[in-house]
Amino acid sequence: MAEHEPVELDAAAIAARAARDAGAESAVFLDGYIEMLVAVSATGRRLTGEELGTRRVLGAAAAEQNCSLRALVDLYLSANWLTWRELPSAAGADEGAVRAVAESVMRAADDAIVALAEGYEEAQRLVVRQEEARRREFIDDLLHGRSDLGRLAETAERFGLQLAGRLAVAVAGGDRGFVDGDALTRRVESDMLARFRSRDVLITAKDGLLVCIASGTADDVLAEFARQVELALAADARWCVGLGRPHAGPGGAVRSYEEARGTLELAEALGLNARVLHATDLLVFQVLLRDRVAITDLVTTVLGPLEQARGGAEPLLDTLTEYFASGGVTAAAARRLHLSVRAVTYRLDRIKRLTGQDVDDPTQRFTLEAAVLGARLLDWPRQALPTFD
Repeated sequence: MAEHEPVELDAAAIAARAARDAGAESAVFLDGYIEMLVAVSATGRRLTGEELGTRRVLGAAAAEQNCSLRALVDLYLSANWLTWRELPSAAGADEGAVRAVAESVMRAADDAIVALAEGYEEAQRLVVRQEEARRREFIDDLLHGRSDLGRLAETAERFGLQLAGRLAVAVAGGDRGFVDGDALTRRVESDMLARFRSRDVLITAKDGLLVCIASGTADDVLAEFARQVELALAADARWCVGLGRPHAGPGGAVRSYEEARGTLELAEALGLNARVLHATDLLVFQVLLRDRVAITDLVTTVLGPLEQARGGAEPLLDTLTEYFASGGVTAAAARRLHLSVRAVTYRLDRIKRLTGQDVDDPTQRFTLEAAVLGARLLDWPRQALPTFD
């Protein structure tokens, strides 16, 4: 194809007309584009790396200024057909020459719009990453109480969470780790927001756990969160949801989160099979754990003598565990242990002789039950009891 010298066109006028045709507020995002089309039509060359780079920069600028990608593409397509009508290289040329010019211009337009979209999308991804980083920082500050209340309240408003009143936290854990932004997290979040206002609930993944922070009607939100987790996970998956108690203000979120996480840790330590556990149901364990020295001393003093039994302490400890879980009904405990009633009665008598504690005495029964709970928390006798100076 014969080369043509670039011809000066009124690029500004064409750009202004393109903006009007596309309904754009400004033609600023076309900067230099019409001149590129004129040069390409005259030489048949491809757009240079530098020219494509300027399109990426303009695409990113459009994203930052909230110009939609549809409007941006419309602006460029309008510039294409308006410029085509003014191209001297196409005027008066034969059919073959016109075809060659059209091919060069359309190829340049294609390359330019792709570069434009790349810059636009990269800018959007950057904004999303920055927003996700700010969201994670806010959640860390909220759940660990690491920010002043004024800044925390201001940020909470941005993410649609009300800090006034009571807040409650639920935490879901399982075999698989939860990741912020993965399909499971998005599914639970989407289903929760379909039912509750965004100001009532915030869903996130943290340390491999799925976390729900609820304000307002916290009981309803947390119950629905547990239901959505159950729906999202396979029926045979190992999972558990811990529900913290509602507490007032930002500090309440910290306390409720610690309760919810502590509930999951207790469920694992105690081998509990329940899918949904309320912190209120496990308060006695929390009380015991607050003084590990005292609970260790209790287990050592009350249950330590069971190690003298033939077969060790574990069979007798299992008997006490099932006896208390059965409400003190010997026949029910026997069924749970797959033993005869006589065998269970014998074991209870053996426990009385070794420990001096009688399950039929209310005070001694309470002592034994507290010691059994402590043993489960400390995983005794499978684990040696801790020692303290």
